[in-house]
Amino acid sequence: MLIPMMMTMVVNLIYTVLAIGLAVCAVRFIDDKVFTKIDFQDEIKKGNMAAAILLAAMLIFIAIVVSSGLKG
Repeated sequence: MLIPMMMTMVVNLIYTVLAIGLAVCAVRFIDDKVFTKIDFQDEIKKGNMAAAILLAAMLIFIAIVVSSGLKG
């Protein structure tokens, strides 16, 4: 009983790490290809909250899409 539950937890952890990695890669891709004239890292370092909120919203949106895809 304990072993299958542990295996399920390990598999879920692996899926979670993969989903986070995929979401971060997707945000980087969108940053490079779509927003070519805006350097989000530089804007966030300058204190631009709008750039930080936009980047966080993109990450949350991608996480929701990836999460629903992993659930099936």
